Amino acid sequence: MYYLWAVLLVLGNATAWSTNALSLPGNWLIVALTAIFALLIPEADGRGISWTVVGLVAGLAAFGEVVEFAAGAAGAGRRGGSRRGMALAVLGTLIGSIVGAFAGIPIPLLGPVIGAIAGGALGAFAGAWAGEIWIGRGWRDGLAVGQGALIGRLLGTAGKLAIGAVMVVVVAVDAFF
Repeated sequence: MYYLWAVLLVLGNATAWSTNALSLPGNWLIVALTAIFALLIPEADGRGISWTVVGLVAGLAAFGEVVEFAAGAAGAGRRGGSRRGMALAVLGTLIGSIVGAFAGIPIPLLGPVIGAIAGGALGAFAGAWAGEIWIGRGWRDGLAVGQGALIGRLLGTAGKLAIGAVMVVVVAVDAFF
């Protein structure tokens, strides 16, 4: 019975990981699922998830947030973006990710993920551009900041997805070995 629950944990974590592409807190869902598993199925006879691993994946999730935020902010900030431009880039990312997921490429499973990533990047671009225009900066400045937000968003998402993949593997290894 343990192995059935362990497989369900890994599948749940993989599903949670995929929500990172939708700008949702997938890595934190991995932490929550892993902690619940550790709580309900105590470590015994070499089976189970250790609380050390729960702490490790929580630390990785926090690091993933830092990477995502730093990449996005650095992208817009490096191009001289304002606080308003950066705030609207975050809002644009969220809206763009959701719209992109629903209006994405009609390929099962992969299409919505690609749509969410592309929509999030385009939303970051549009939000940063709008923020810069709103404060009275010119079109060129808005485009430059928007481009920085787009690139930063893509790099941040890639970093967070990579860290989330490591989290899924760490939990799977601890659950099965």
